[in-house]
Amino acid sequence: MQLKEKTVLITGGASGIGKIMVRLMLERKAKVIIWDINQESIDKTIAECSNKGVLFGYNVDVSNLEQIQDTAKKVKAEIGVVDVLINNAGIIVGKYFKDQTTSEISKTMAINANAPMFITRAFLDDMLHQNSGHICNITSSGGLVSNPKMSVYVASKWSLIGWSDSVRLEMKQMDKNVHVTTILPYYINTGMFDGVKSKIPILEPEATALTIVKAIEKNKKLISIPGYIYRFTRFGQAVMPIAVFDWFAGEVLGIYNTMAHFTGRKK
Repeated sequence: MQLKEKTVLITGGASGIGKIMVRLMLERKAKVIIWDINQESIDKTIAECSNKGVLFGYNVDVSNLEQIQDTAKKVKAEIGVVDVLINNAGIIVGKYFKDQTTSEISKTMAINANAPMFITRAFLDDMLHQNSGHICNITSSGGLVSNPKMSVYVASKWSLIGWSDSVRLEMKQMDKNVHVTTILPYYINTGMFDGVKSKIPILEPEATALTIVKAIEKNKKLISIPGYIYRFTRFGQAVMPIAVFDWFAGEVLGIYNTMAHFTGRKK
């Protein structure tokens, strides 16, 4: 996909890989819209990046359906059709399920699983009408592998992977030129996963964001970062008994202990 002069909306675009993708999209001469819950971070990002191109910011709590719908109407009225939607916003509560409150469970599912569906629904009709568009959903390798202290996060990402790839197939079945890319990154060094200890290298934000943007440009269907994560996990789960896979993932790769010292981003 040629990104020049396209309108790109990035949720969670004022921090982490979202902020890096804002810059990368502006460098490709796209018009960029940030949706983020932190107005201070929006203002800072606009101040840092506005000299690179056309940039807009909207303060939105994507766990709130009414705010999603109202802000989508504003975007359409003030800017126009969104050509590329990157559902990037996400949260994690890193503790055992027994310790998670109903509020934490609801919030995680609302932001990680429901929001991408509601936001996509708000902009999809325009893409279908012009028979052109791209939806990129940032899921997680956690959507492939069960993991202690990530149960609700994992549930939200498993949900997002299934929905995202199903929509891709629907667009194909409908013969529409609307592409869907599903991204499954490993832990990223952005602050969101502070305290995580991993034998598998933690991803660097700049390289990860660039990989995502290139995946959109190439209309990739589904990629994991690093690439071997998806292939190994699916193969291992297919051929290994659960006890053997648990041993390999938990003891050899240490995945089941990665969240033992999790602290997360400081508020």
